[in-house]
Amino acid sequence: MKDPPAPHRSHARGGSLQEGHGVGAGASAAWAVHRPGGRDVGIMAVAVVGISLSAPLTALLTAPMLALAFWRNVGGAAVLLPVLLLRERSTLTGLRFRDLGSSVVAGLFLAAHFAAWLPSLSMTTVAASTALVTTTPIWTALAARISGVRLPAAIWWGLLLAVLGVALIAGVDVTVSTRALLGDGLALLGAICAGGYVLAGARARQRLSVSAYAVVCYSVCALTIAVAAVVAGTPLGGFRTRDWLLIAAITVCAQLLGHTLLNLVLSSVGPTVVSLVVLLEVPGALLFALVLLQQVPPLLALPGVLLVVLGVALVVRASRPVTLVEPAT
Repeated sequence: MKDPPAPHRSHARGGSLQEGHGVGAGASAAWAVHRPGGRDVGIMAVAVVGISLSAPLTALLTAPMLALAFWRNVGGAAVLLPVLLLRERSTLTGLRFRDLGSSVVAGLFLAAHFAAWLPSLSMTTVAASTALVTTTPIWTALAARISGVRLPAAIWWGLLLAVLGVALIAGVDVTVSTRALLGDGLALLGAICAGGYVLAGARARQRLSVSAYAVVCYSVCALTIAVAAVVAGTPLGGFRTRDWLLIAAITVCAQLLGHTLLNLVLSSVGPTVVSLVVLLEVPGALLFALVLLQQVPPLLALPGVLLVVLGVALVVRASRPVTLVEPAT
């Protein structure tokens, strides 16, 4: 996936998904849908190219995946810290430590997301891994249901399509290797962890500005990954120039050209449109993997990838949760 972008804060309207509290309250306000203008379409097109390059470039990396996750989050926090201190310092007035709790939880979930998903790119195909990690909206919808929120029938149909797609991908990878099947499992685990990041982030944004939330979240994520790297004996530096260039390119493509631009058009086109546009990362990553890696996914897996994308699209369109503009890459 990518760094999932900062949660968007919006206001709940009436409807079945606006009932409930706790997780449901954080995952279930309505999303407005607006007709994109020409400028918005151009920006979203560039963003799709950016996020689509993330997974194939990551698959080219020979440096440890923990190092990639660490430096991406350090870079994200470093870019946003001046914004917080120079432009949004007033938002820190009156904040208490407990107000940062949800941001800390979001950072822990984000670290778990990276730790699970990034290794999957070297174990299964880019197409399968990317499709499976985009199932984050499914997990947030299920979390909302567990919290007591009623789900429309369309969401259940979307869940069914996605489950069938996952089963097809897993069934094909069983015939490929146990390693590929394990990669599928890690990608799904990455999506589940991204769901936790989404819900915790949505709650954190009720009290914090985007920059304050992101600086805390990314810093906690980077610190957690650094500790994990020390425990695992994984180096965070000393790489070849090629790997440093790839880390920089992944950060620019996924973070700056990808999610930053998507957040830029969020208020004008609405989170539903942006979340659906993010699903274009799946075919985009497949094409870039074909060009950069000469990686062709098994033909039998492609229907499964398509079903996952259609299922997630149906869930996003029907549920309109107040969450991140998805995964999750």
